[in-house]
Amino acid sequence: MGDYIKENFTFPVMLICLLGIVSLIFIFPALKMIVLGAILAFIVRPVAFKLQSKLKYSSLSIILAMVIILIPLILLVGYLTYELSSVASAILSSSSAAGAKTSIISLINYLPVNTNPEAIYQQISSSFETIVSFIASYAMSFFGKFANLTLDLFILVCSVFYFVRDGDNFLAFIRSFVPKDDLGFFDDVVGSVKDVLKSIFYGHFLTAVIIGIFGCIGYSLLGYQFGIFLGVLTGILQLIPIFGPWPIYWTLFFIDIISGNYVRAIIVLFFGFFLSSIDMYIRPALSSHYADIHPLILLVGFLAGPLVYGIVGFIVGPLILGITYTVLDCYRKKYLGVE
Repeated sequence: MGDYIKENFTFPVMLICLLGIVSLIFIFPALKMIVLGAILAFIVRPVAFKLQSKLKYSSLSIILAMVIILIPLILLVGYLTYELSSVASAILSSSSAAGAKTSIISLINYLPVNTNPEAIYQQISSSFETIVSFIASYAMSFFGKFANLTLDLFILVCSVFYFVRDGDNFLAFIRSFVPKDDLGFFDDVVGSVKDVLKSIFYGHFLTAVIIGIFGCIGYSLLGYQFGIFLGVLTGILQLIPIFGPWPIYWTLFFIDIISGNYVRAIIVLFFGFFLSSIDMYIRPALSSHYADIHPLILLVGFLAGPLVYGIVGFIVGPLILGITYTVLDCYRKKYLGVE
Protein backbone atom coordinates (compact mmCIF):
# COMPACT_ATOMS: atom_id res chain seq x y z
CA MET A 1 0.00 0.00 0.00
CA GLY A 2 2.82 2.35 0.89
CA ASP A 3 4.63 1.64 -2.38
CA TYR A 4 1.40 2.32 -4.29
CA ILE A 5 1.03 5.70 -2.60
CA LYS A 6 4.66 6.61 -3.27
CA GLU A 7 4.35 5.55 -6.89
CA ASN A 8 1.12 7.39 -7.69
CA PHE A 9 0.95 10.35 -5.31
CA THR A 10 4.08 12.09 -6.53
CA PHE A 11 4.85 15.76 -5.99
CA PRO A 12 3.38 16.86 -9.37
CA VAL A 13 0.15 14.97 -8.62
CA MET A 14 -0.14 16.51 -5.14
CA LEU A 15 0.60 19.98 -6.56
CA ILE A 16 -2.10 19.54 -9.22
CA CYS A 17 -4.62 18.38 -6.59
CA LEU A 18 -3.79 21.33 -4.34
CA LEU A 19 -4.09 23.87 -7.16
CA GLY A 20 -7.30 22.19 -8.35
CA ILE A 21 -8.90 22.52 -4.92
CA VAL A 22 -7.81 26.16 -4.58
CA SER A 23 -9.07 26.95 -8.09
CA LEU A 24 -12.41 25.27 -7.35
CA ILE A 25 -12.80 27.43 -4.25
CA PHE A 26 -12.23 30.56 -6.35
CA ILE A 27 -14.61 29.63 -9.18
CA PHE A 28 -17.33 28.06 -7.01
CA PRO A 29 -19.44 31.28 -6.82
CA ALA A 30 -19.47 31.41 -10.62
CA LEU A 31 -19.71 27.66 -11.16
CA LYS A 32 -23.45 27.64 -11.86
CA MET A 33 -23.02 30.21 -14.66
CA ILE A 34 -20.12 28.26 -16.13
CA VAL A 35 -22.17 25.05 -16.12
CA LEU A 36 -25.16 26.87 -17.62
CA GLY A 37 -22.85 28.37 -20.23
CA ALA A 38 -21.65 24.91 -21.23
CA ILE A 39 -25.26 23.75 -21.55
CA LEU A 40 -26.32 26.75 -23.63
CA ALA A 41 -23.21 26.33 -25.79
CA PHE A 42 -24.59 22.94 -26.80
CA ILE A 43 -27.63 24.77 -28.26
CA VAL A 44 -25.70 27.67 -29.75
CA ARG A 45 -23.02 25.48 -31.37
CA PRO A 46 -25.10 24.08 -34.30
CA VAL A 47 -26.46 27.54 -35.13
CA ALA A 48 -22.95 29.03 -35.01
CA PHE A 49 -21.58 26.36 -37.35
CA LYS A 50 -24.35 27.00 -39.87
CA LEU A 51 -23.65 30.73 -39.79
CA GLN A 52 -19.92 30.12 -40.02
CA SER A 53 -20.36 28.54 -43.45
CA LYS A 54 -21.67 31.90 -44.69
CA LEU A 55 -19.50 34.27 -42.66
CA LYS A 56 -15.75 34.74 -42.79
CA TYR A 57 -15.05 35.09 -39.09
CA SER A 58 -15.93 32.32 -36.60
CA SER A 59 -16.17 34.72 -33.64
CA LEU A 60 -18.78 36.80 -35.48
CA SER A 61 -20.86 33.71 -36.27
CA ILE A 62 -20.76 32.65 -32.60
CA ILE A 63 -21.88 36.11 -31.41
CA LEU A 64 -24.75 36.17 -33.92
CA ALA A 65 -25.80 32.66 -32.88
CA MET A 66 -25.79 33.73 -29.22
CA VAL A 67 -27.96 36.71 -30.08
CA ILE A 68 -30.39 34.50 -32.00
CA ILE A 69 -30.67 32.06 -29.08
CA LEU A 70 -30.47 34.37 -26.05
CA ILE A 71 -32.63 37.30 -27.15
CA PRO A 72 -35.86 35.22 -27.22
CA LEU A 73 -35.06 34.02 -23.68
CA ILE A 74 -34.53 37.59 -22.48
CA LEU A 75 -37.74 38.72 -24.18
CA LEU A 76 -39.62 35.83 -22.54
CA VAL A 77 -38.41 36.85 -19.07
CA GLY A 78 -39.35 40.47 -19.75
CA TYR A 79 -42.78 39.46 -21.02
CA LEU A 80 -43.45 37.27 -17.98
CA THR A 81 -42.43 40.08 -15.65
CA TYR A 82 -44.72 42.56 -17.42
CA GLU A 83 -47.69 40.19 -17.51
CA LEU A 84 -47.27 39.19 -13.87
CA SER A 85 -47.43 42.86 -12.88
CA SER A 86 -50.55 43.31 -15.02
CA VAL A 87 -52.22 40.25 -13.50
CA ALA A 88 -51.33 41.40 -9.98
CA SER A 89 -52.76 44.87 -10.70
CA ALA A 90 -55.98 43.36 -12.06
CA ILE A 91 -56.36 41.06 -9.05
CA LEU A 92 -55.64 43.79 -6.52
CA SER A 93 -58.03 46.29 -8.09
CA SER A 94 -61.18 46.94 -6.08
CA SER A 95 -63.63 45.65 -8.66
CA SER A 96 -61.61 42.51 -9.30
CA ALA A 97 -61.15 41.92 -5.59
CA ALA A 98 -64.90 42.17 -5.03
CA GLY A 99 -65.57 39.80 -7.90
CA ALA A 100 -62.92 37.37 -6.63
CA LYS A 101 -64.47 37.44 -3.15
CA THR A 102 -67.93 36.68 -4.54
CA SER A 103 -66.57 33.85 -6.71
CA ILE A 104 -64.57 32.26 -3.87
CA ILE A 105 -67.51 32.43 -1.43
CA SER A 106 -69.78 30.92 -4.09
CA LEU A 107 -67.32 28.08 -4.59
CA ILE A 108 -67.10 27.47 -0.81
CA ASN A 109 -70.88 27.22 -0.65
CA TYR A 110 -70.73 24.35 -3.13
CA LEU A 111 -68.39 22.37 -0.88
CA PRO A 112 -69.97 19.71 1.38
CA VAL A 113 -68.62 21.29 4.60
CA ASN A 114 -70.38 23.03 7.45
CA THR A 115 -68.31 26.17 7.98
CA ASN A 116 -68.37 29.93 7.64
CA PRO A 117 -67.52 30.94 4.03
CA GLU A 118 -66.46 34.42 5.17
CA ALA A 119 -63.89 32.96 7.59
CA ILE A 120 -62.44 30.69 4.90
CA TYR A 121 -62.25 33.62 2.50
CA GLN A 122 -60.34 35.67 5.10
CA GLN A 123 -57.85 32.84 5.50
CA ILE A 124 -57.41 32.53 1.73
CA SER A 125 -57.01 36.30 1.40
CA SER A 126 -54.43 36.38 4.19
CA SER A 127 -52.48 33.54 2.60
CA PHE A 128 -52.57 35.27 -0.79
CA GLU A 129 -51.27 38.53 0.71
CA THR A 130 -48.45 36.61 2.38
CA ILE A 131 -47.50 34.96 -0.92
CA VAL A 132 -47.61 38.29 -2.81
CA SER A 133 -45.50 39.92 -0.09
CA PHE A 134 -42.94 37.11 -0.30
CA ILE A 135 -42.74 37.33 -4.10
CA ALA A 136 -42.38 41.13 -3.95
CA SER A 137 -39.62 40.99 -1.34
CA TYR A 138 -37.82 38.27 -3.31
CA ALA A 139 -38.06 40.35 -6.50
CA MET A 140 -36.73 43.43 -4.70
CA SER A 141 -33.79 41.53 -3.26
CA PHE A 142 -33.15 39.94 -6.68
CA PHE A 143 -32.99 43.26 -8.49
CA GLY A 144 -31.17 44.79 -5.52
CA LYS A 145 -28.22 42.54 -6.31
CA PHE A 146 -27.81 44.19 -9.69
CA ALA A 147 -24.00 44.17 -9.56
CA ASN A 148 -23.89 40.43 -8.89
CA LEU A 149 -26.51 39.82 -11.57
CA THR A 150 -24.47 41.78 -14.11
CA LEU A 151 -21.33 39.81 -13.24
CA ASP A 152 -23.21 36.50 -13.55
CA LEU A 153 -24.56 37.48 -16.97
CA PHE A 154 -21.06 38.50 -18.10
CA ILE A 155 -19.63 35.15 -16.96
CA LEU A 156 -22.51 33.34 -18.68
CA VAL A 157 -21.97 35.13 -22.01
CA CYS A 158 -18.22 34.55 -21.90
CA SER A 159 -18.71 30.88 -20.99
CA VAL A 160 -21.10 30.30 -23.87
CA PHE A 161 -18.76 32.02 -26.33
CA TYR A 162 -15.62 30.13 -25.35
CA PHE A 163 -17.33 26.76 -24.97
CA VAL A 164 -18.71 27.11 -28.49
CA ARG A 165 -15.38 28.24 -29.93
CA ASP A 166 -13.00 26.01 -27.98
CA GLY A 167 -15.23 23.18 -26.80
CA ASP A 168 -13.44 20.58 -28.93
CA ASN A 169 -10.04 21.69 -27.63
CA PHE A 170 -11.31 21.58 -24.05
CA LEU A 171 -12.64 18.06 -24.56
CA ALA A 172 -9.37 16.95 -26.18
CA PHE A 173 -7.43 18.44 -23.25
CA ILE A 174 -9.45 16.37 -20.77
CA ARG A 175 -9.15 13.29 -22.99
CA SER A 176 -5.36 13.56 -22.95
CA PHE A 177 -5.36 12.75 -19.21
CA VAL A 178 -7.46 9.59 -19.62
CA PRO A 179 -5.50 6.31 -19.57
CA LYS A 180 -5.49 4.45 -22.87
CA ASP A 181 -7.41 1.53 -21.41
CA ASP A 182 -10.26 3.88 -20.42
CA LEU A 183 -10.50 5.92 -23.62
CA GLY A 184 -13.37 3.77 -24.86
CA PHE A 185 -15.32 4.41 -21.67
CA PHE A 186 -14.58 8.14 -21.89
CA ASP A 187 -15.80 8.33 -25.49
CA ASP A 188 -18.95 6.38 -24.57
CA VAL A 189 -19.64 8.80 -21.72
CA VAL A 190 -19.18 11.83 -23.97
CA GLY A 191 -21.54 10.37 -26.56
CA SER A 192 -24.10 9.49 -23.90
CA VAL A 193 -23.92 12.97 -22.38
CA LYS A 194 -24.67 14.45 -25.80
CA ASP A 195 -27.65 12.10 -26.11
CA VAL A 196 -28.92 13.21 -22.68
CA LEU A 197 -28.69 16.86 -23.67
CA LYS A 198 -30.50 16.19 -26.93
CA SER A 199 -33.16 14.11 -25.19
CA ILE A 200 -33.90 16.77 -22.59
CA PHE A 201 -33.87 19.68 -25.01
CA TYR A 202 -35.75 18.03 -27.86
CA GLY A 203 -37.96 15.75 -25.80
CA HIS A 204 -38.86 18.11 -22.96
CA PHE A 205 -38.08 21.75 -23.69
CA LEU A 206 -39.26 21.59 -27.31
CA THR A 207 -42.39 19.71 -26.20
CA ALA A 208 -43.08 22.47 -23.68
CA VAL A 209 -42.65 25.11 -26.41
CA ILE A 210 -45.09 23.32 -28.74
CA ILE A 211 -47.73 22.84 -26.04
CA GLY A 212 -47.22 26.44 -24.88
CA ILE A 213 -47.90 27.68 -28.41
CA PHE A 214 -51.05 25.56 -28.61
CA GLY A 215 -52.08 27.00 -25.24
CA CYS A 216 -51.54 30.60 -26.36
CA ILE A 217 -53.66 30.08 -29.46
CA GLY A 218 -56.42 28.13 -27.70
CA TYR A 219 -56.83 30.39 -24.65
CA SER A 220 -56.79 33.50 -26.83
CA LEU A 221 -59.45 32.09 -29.17
CA LEU A 222 -61.61 31.21 -26.16
CA GLY A 223 -61.53 34.86 -25.12
CA TYR A 224 -59.54 34.77 -21.89
CA GLN A 225 -58.10 38.13 -20.87
CA PHE A 226 -54.52 36.90 -20.48
CA GLY A 227 -54.63 34.17 -23.13
CA ILE A 228 -51.01 34.43 -24.27
CA PHE A 229 -49.76 34.63 -20.69
CA LEU A 230 -51.79 31.55 -19.77
CA GLY A 231 -50.29 29.71 -22.73
CA VAL A 232 -46.76 30.64 -21.64
CA LEU A 233 -47.51 29.40 -18.13
CA THR A 234 -48.85 26.18 -19.64
CA GLY A 235 -45.55 25.67 -21.48
CA ILE A 236 -43.54 26.34 -18.32
CA LEU A 237 -45.64 23.93 -16.25
CA GLN A 238 -45.20 21.33 -18.99
CA LEU A 239 -41.50 21.20 -18.08
CA ILE A 240 -42.35 19.88 -14.61
CA PRO A 241 -43.16 16.15 -14.86
CA ILE A 242 -45.90 16.01 -12.20
CA PHE A 243 -47.70 19.10 -13.46
CA GLY A 244 -48.18 19.71 -17.14
CA PRO A 245 -51.01 21.91 -18.43
CA TRP A 246 -53.76 20.65 -16.10
CA PRO A 247 -53.46 23.31 -13.32
CA ILE A 248 -54.22 26.03 -15.88
CA TYR A 249 -57.21 24.53 -17.66
CA TRP A 250 -58.81 23.12 -14.50
CA THR A 251 -58.54 26.54 -12.84
CA LEU A 252 -60.16 28.17 -15.88
CA PHE A 253 -62.85 25.48 -15.87
CA PHE A 254 -63.85 26.19 -12.25
CA ILE A 255 -63.74 29.95 -12.81
CA ASP A 256 -66.11 29.61 -15.78
CA ILE A 257 -68.41 27.29 -13.83
CA ILE A 258 -68.63 29.78 -10.94
CA SER A 259 -69.22 32.71 -13.30
CA GLY A 260 -71.93 30.78 -15.17
CA ASN A 261 -70.08 30.45 -18.48
CA TYR A 262 -70.82 26.74 -18.79
CA VAL A 263 -70.21 26.44 -22.54
CA ARG A 264 -66.69 27.85 -22.35
CA ALA A 265 -66.02 25.75 -19.26
CA ILE A 266 -66.75 22.55 -21.18
CA ILE A 267 -64.73 23.73 -24.18
CA VAL A 268 -61.66 24.67 -22.12
CA LEU A 269 -61.84 21.32 -20.32
CA PHE A 270 -61.79 19.41 -23.61
CA PHE A 271 -59.05 21.69 -24.87
CA GLY A 272 -57.02 20.92 -21.73
CA PHE A 273 -57.51 17.18 -22.27
CA PHE A 274 -56.22 17.72 -25.80
CA LEU A 275 -53.08 19.46 -24.49
CA SER A 276 -52.45 16.68 -21.98
CA SER A 277 -52.97 13.93 -24.54
CA ILE A 278 -50.71 15.31 -27.29
CA ASP A 279 -47.82 15.28 -24.81
CA MET A 280 -47.94 11.46 -24.94
CA TYR A 281 -47.28 11.63 -28.69
CA ILE A 282 -44.96 14.63 -29.05
CA ARG A 283 -42.50 13.81 -26.26
CA PRO A 284 -41.74 10.19 -27.30
CA ALA A 285 -41.53 11.20 -30.96
CA LEU A 286 -38.91 13.85 -30.18
CA SER A 287 -36.86 12.07 -27.49
CA SER A 288 -37.07 8.42 -28.53
CA HIS A 289 -34.08 8.82 -30.86
CA TYR A 290 -31.85 9.83 -27.94
CA ALA A 291 -31.46 8.86 -24.27
CA ASP A 292 -34.46 7.58 -22.35
CA ILE A 293 -34.48 9.51 -19.06
CA HIS A 294 -36.74 8.25 -16.27
CA PRO A 295 -39.33 10.88 -15.21
CA LEU A 296 -38.28 10.58 -11.55
CA ILE A 297 -34.78 11.82 -12.42
CA LEU A 298 -36.24 14.89 -14.12
CA LEU A 299 -38.69 15.45 -11.27
CA VAL A 300 -35.95 15.43 -8.62
CA GLY A 301 -33.80 17.67 -10.82
CA PHE A 302 -36.56 20.22 -11.33
CA LEU A 303 -37.47 20.30 -7.64
CA ALA A 304 -33.99 20.15 -6.08
CA GLY A 305 -32.14 22.19 -8.71
CA PRO A 306 -33.61 25.59 -7.72
CA LEU A 307 -32.82 24.90 -4.04
CA VAL A 308 -29.11 24.66 -4.92
CA TYR A 309 -28.66 26.98 -7.91
CA GLY A 310 -31.70 29.28 -7.73
CA ILE A 311 -33.74 29.81 -10.88
CA VAL A 312 -30.86 28.45 -12.98
CA GLY A 313 -31.45 25.10 -11.25
CA PHE A 314 -34.57 24.48 -13.35
CA ILE A 315 -32.19 23.85 -16.25
CA VAL A 316 -29.01 22.69 -14.52
CA GLY A 317 -30.70 20.31 -12.04
CA PRO A 318 -32.30 17.79 -14.41
CA LEU A 319 -29.33 17.94 -16.76
CA ILE A 320 -26.77 17.14 -14.07
CA LEU A 321 -28.85 14.27 -12.70
CA GLY A 322 -29.49 12.97 -16.21
CA ILE A 323 -25.78 13.07 -17.03
CA THR A 324 -24.90 11.37 -13.73
CA TYR A 325 -27.35 8.57 -14.50
CA THR A 326 -25.83 8.17 -17.96
CA VAL A 327 -22.27 7.97 -16.63
CA LEU A 328 -23.32 5.27 -14.14
CA ASP A 329 -25.12 3.41 -16.92
CA CYS A 330 -22.00 3.52 -19.12
CA TYR A 331 -19.85 2.29 -16.22
CA ARG A 332 -22.02 -0.72 -15.47
CA LYS A 333 -22.14 -1.67 -19.14
CA LYS A 334 -18.41 -1.20 -19.72
CA TYR A 335 -16.87 -2.59 -16.52
CA LEU A 336 -19.59 -4.71 -14.91
CA GLY A 337 -20.92 -6.30 -18.08
CA VAL A 338 -24.52 -5.46 -17.22
CA GLU A 339 -26.85 -4.76 -20.15
